[in-house]
Amino acid sequence: MSSLKGKTITVVGSGLIGRSWAMVFLSGGYKVKIYDNKAGQASAAIAEIKKQLEELQQARMLRGNLSAAEQLSLLSSHDDLQQALEGAYFVQECVFEDLEAKQTVFQEVENLVKENVILSSSTSCLMPSNVFSGVKNQTRCIISHPVNPPYYVRLVELVPHPKTHETVMDFAYSLMTDVGQAPVRLRKEIDGFALNRVQYAIIAESWRLVQDGVISAKDIDLVMSEGLGMRYAFIGPIETMHLNAPEGIEDYLQRYSEGIKRVLTTFGPVPEFSGEAAARITKEISESIPGDQEHLTARRERRDQLLMGLAKLKK
Repeated sequence: MSSLKGKTITVVGSGLIGRSWAMVFLSGGYKVKIYDNKAGQASAAIAEIKKQLEELQQARMLRGNLSAAEQLSLLSSHDDLQQALEGAYFVQECVFEDLEAKQTVFQEVENLVKENVILSSSTSCLMPSNVFSGVKNQTRCIISHPVNPPYYVRLVELVPHPKTHETVMDFAYSLMTDVGQAPVRLRKEIDGFALNRVQYAIIAESWRLVQDGVISAKDIDLVMSEGLGMRYAFIGPIETMHLNAPEGIEDYLQRYSEGIKRVLTTFGPVPEFSGEAAARITKEISESIPGDQEHLTARRERRDQLLMGLAKLKK
């Protein structure tokens, strides 16, 4: 990784994820160029990043060994893509979740960078084979899917294109580790990647339980936040199985596998997430957290503060 120090990482897209990625890379001491095709958006992003870094420094939650001012000195904004890509060794795309938009971005980027530049997308659900279908050299392409908000939640899913070189996966893994993220490697592409496949399974069963009148929306959220989520903040489902039986996972499977299979057979069809059930669940959650921007913003700020505290505790 020492070969990348002092070189440039270009972030394409200055929205929430783009700003977060810029902050993560800055925390590792890398030069970051942030680009947006809308005039003034990238410079506005720098103002927002400055505000956040200074607040984090004041709260003693700033990542990395550099001060907020030192990190900001490594950051520049650009409205011209070619200028933004000059000197780049790693390009992190963060435009909105639209396949054609991402394909267009990577075709433009490929024409402006050298062959050794790694092209990375932040997509949360689009398949690498589709995102990079218009790229000529697909061996250097990779998905680096962060979890929102990336600055506080360290996981990054690294998903290869079928033609991605293993050295590219190795490099991305090293880079993400170096900037303090927690990368995981998927060995092949799959719809939804790993995180969203697990998340959607939880969402689907939670929705079914509320929809069928088994439990309230408030209480199913407590099942996660005060139950499963407590241990899942530190250990995952496989380790949970291993620790939840006196003699480890083999003992767990012998004790509980039949019960697991029995319960799984009772799961209903994939919910529609619409109609009467959606209206009822929306009404219920909105009674505790109104859907206007003031309440949602306050709740998101609370979430981020709690994640900051959890991140500090985990460290």
